[in-house]
Amino acid sequence: MEWYTFGQMLMHIRLGQKAATPDGRTVLRTSAGLLWQGGRLDGDFVQIKGYLFSDIWRIFEDEASLKESRGRDIHEQKEREMLANQYEEQRWNELEIRKARRED
Repeated sequence: MEWYTFGQMLMHIRLGQKAATPDGRTVLRTSAGLLWQGGRLDGDFVQIKGYLFSDIWRIFEDEASLKESRGRDIHEQKEREMLANQYEEQRWNELEIRKARRED
């Protein structure tokens, strides 16, 4: 069983997976975002607040989360494409700025 800090958990959790703290607070990653599961905040979007950064998290899947994982590969491919496009756009802009500086 691997444990993650909040930031690490955000980097590793995949669509349809859940993450839980040792005291049982649980979140589910959906295509809409990260949602609380159970408790008084059930179904609410997770708001990033200071107390979350001092928790450790375990990532897992269960039967209830499997329906959210449908389309995971397509969703993750789109995420990667968007990230690559943003990177390439920033890289292009930086090259244009450097080129303009050399010409001045």
